Amino acid sequence: MEQTDLRYLKSLSNQYPTVAAAATEIINLQAILSLPKGTEHFITDIHGEYDQFQHVIRNGSGAIKRKIEEEFGNAISAGEKKAIATLIYYPEQKLEQVLRVEDNIEDWYKVTLYRLIHICKSASSKYTRSKVRKALPRDFAYVIEELLTGRPDVSDQEAYYNEIIHSVIHTGRAPELVVAFCNLIRRLVVDHLHVVGDIFDRGPYPNLVMDTLMKHHSVDIQWGNHDVYWMGAAAGSQACICNVIRISAKYGNLNLLEDAYGINLVPLARLAMSSYDKDPCTCFKVDFREDEYDVRDAMLDEKMHKAITVIQFKLEGQLIRRHPEFHMEGRLLLDKIDIEKGTVCIEGVSYPMKDVRFPTIDWADPYALTQEEADVMERITLAFQNCEKLQRHVRFLFTQGSLYKVHNGNLLYHGCVPMNEDGSFTSVEIYGKQYAGKALYDVLENYARKGYYAIDPEEKRKGQDILWFIWENQNSPVFGKAKMTTFERYFVADKSTHEEPKNPYYRLLENEEIVNRILEEFGLDGAESHIVNGHIPVEAKRGESPVKCNGKLLIIDGGFSKAYQPKTGIAGYTLIYNSYGLVLAAHEPFESVEKAVQDGSDIASHTILVEHVVKRKTVADTDMGRELKASIQDLEALLLAYRDGVLVEKNKQE
Repeated sequence: MEQTDLRYLKSLSNQYPTVAAAATEIINLQAILSLPKGTEHFITDIHGEYDQFQHVIRNGSGAIKRKIEEEFGNAISAGEKKAIATLIYYPEQKLEQVLRVEDNIEDWYKVTLYRLIHICKSASSKYTRSKVRKALPRDFAYVIEELLTGRPDVSDQEAYYNEIIHSVIHTGRAPELVVAFCNLIRRLVVDHLHVVGDIFDRGPYPNLVMDTLMKHHSVDIQWGNHDVYWMGAAAGSQACICNVIRISAKYGNLNLLEDAYGINLVPLARLAMSSYDKDPCTCFKVDFREDEYDVRDAMLDEKMHKAITVIQFKLEGQLIRRHPEFHMEGRLLLDKIDIEKGTVCIEGVSYPMKDVRFPTIDWADPYALTQEEADVMERITLAFQNCEKLQRHVRFLFTQGSLYKVHNGNLLYHGCVPMNEDGSFTSVEIYGKQYAGKALYDVLENYARKGYYAIDPEEKRKGQDILWFIWENQNSPVFGKAKMTTFERYFVADKSTHEEPKNPYYRLLENEEIVNRILEEFGLDGAESHIVNGHIPVEAKRGESPVKCNGKLLIIDGGFSKAYQPKTGIAGYTLIYNSYGLVLAAHEPFESVEKAVQDGSDIASHTILVEHVVKRKTVADTDMGRELKASIQDLEALLLAYRDGVLVEKNKQE
C-alpha cells in the first residue's frame, strides 16, 4: 500500500474507528444507492414575475398533482383531488377559505390529515429516514414522524395513531399541523431546483424571487444575461449600474431600486430635472403596467430614464475604447452623431435621429462625463456597493450559481455556445488569450468572480469589465446576438437598424451532430444526455416546439414574463426530471393567488413526455451515486486494512 493511500485511510479511520463502524456505513451507503432518484425541477427566465414563479414552485410543475393521482386514483373525486392540491400549494389561504364555509371542521381536519399523511408517506418513500427527519419542521417533528411511521392498520397501534390526530385537533393545533404537512410534501416531492437564468429584468419583484430561492432547501442557478448586469452593478461596474437603472426606468420599476433595495436615486433625479427640465423626453416613455405603476411618476421617470441612458452610452464608450479586443467599435455611436444635421452614421449609413437634445454631451469629447454626471455616478455606485440586501442576493447568485452546470447527465446553460457558421466553436480573445467552447465559459466565469471578490484593484476592474462583456458582447454565451441595438431603438426610427442577428448556434441547434459535439465538449455522452437551454422564448402559438434533436435539446423559455406572452402564446415551459424520465410542462398565464385558491385553478395546461426510461433510475445512476460508490470503495479499503492488520481499530473509549 502506498504511503499516500495509507495516510488517507488513517485519516478516514478517525471517522470510522472500528470494523463495525466502517461496515455499517458501507451497508448504509449501499442501501441508499438502491433508492429512486430524487425529482429535479427546471425553471428559467422568471424575469421578476414573482406570483407566477411562486405558483410553479408550489405545484412542482404538476409533480404534486401527479403524486395525488398516484396515491388516490379513483378513490376520491376529481374535485376532492383538486381541493387537496390547492391546499398543498397554498395551505394558509386555503385554510382561511375552509374555515369560512366548513360546517364540521373537526371531521374536515380528520379526513384532510389522513390524506396528507398518505401523500407525505408516498413522497418520503424515496428518501432515507435520516433525510426525512432533517426535513421535518421543529414544532411537529415528533408528531409527524410518528404519523408517518405508525401503522394504523395494525390493531396494537390503531388507537395510539388515532389519538395523536384527536389530540392535535383537541389542542387547537390542527391548522398548524396541516400547514406543516403541506410544506413538507412540497419539500419532499421536489428534491432539487435548477434555475436556468434570468431572475431579473422586466417584472416588478425579482427581490421576492431571490428571497424565496435563498430559503429553498436545494437550488442551483445558471446565470442569465439579465442576472449578470445586476451582479456587475453590485460589484461596482458603473456601466452595469447604468443598465440596471435604465431598464428599471424603462419598465416603470424604479421603486424596485428605491423601495425594495433602498438605493437613493435622488442625485440622479436632480441631474435629470436640471439637465432635461424643458425636454419632453418623447423617446423615453415608460413601458408600465397600468395596475402596478403610478402615472404621476411618469414625467420624472422619463427624464431620469434619458439621463441615465446618456451616461450609459458614455461609460460604455469608454469601456469599448479601453478594450479594443472586445471588437465592439460598431457600438461607438455618440461620436457618429452630426448634431447640426440631426443624423447618426451607423455602419456607413446616415439616419435621421428622433431626438437631438443632448445638453450634457461635449461634442469635442462625447464620451466624457460632465462633473455633475461623474458625481452622481460616484454616489450611486457607493449606494449599490453598500446595499446590504442587494449584496446578500448577489452573493447568493455567486455561491449557488455559475455560467453552466453539468448535473446527472444534463448540461444546463442560459444562452448559447458561441459558434461559427460551420458549427465550430468561436474562438474569443480574453485578455490576450484565445478561448472557445467550455474553456470560454470557464474563463468568463473566473473573471466574473474576480470582478466581485478580487482584492487586487486591477484584477477587480478587469473582472467588472468582463461582467459587462457577458451582458452584451457578441461573443458572450448568455447574450448570443451579433449586437445589442439599444442606441438605435431609442434614437432611430428605421427598424432595420434595430435588428440583432442571432448567433449561428440558433440555426444549428436542430442538427443532432452539433448538439452531440456540444455535449462531448462538456464531458457528456450524447446517447442519454440532454441540454436544458433558456433565454430564447419558444413561440408555441406558431407551432414551434421546445423539444429539439429527438429530445436531446430542450429550450424551456416559453414566456414567463408577461411582456413575452403575446409573442409566445403561453406563459413558460418548465421541466421535471424524476426516476421515470423527463416531463415538460407548458403553462397558461397566472391570474392571482386568490383566484387559484378560490377556483382551485392550476396553470399547468399540458405536459409533454420527453423521455420515459425502461428501467427506473435510482440514486446509483446519479452524480451523487458516483460519489457514494467512491466512498464505498474507500470504506472497503479501510475495512481490508483493519482485517489485514495494516491499521488497528481505535479503542471506543479513547
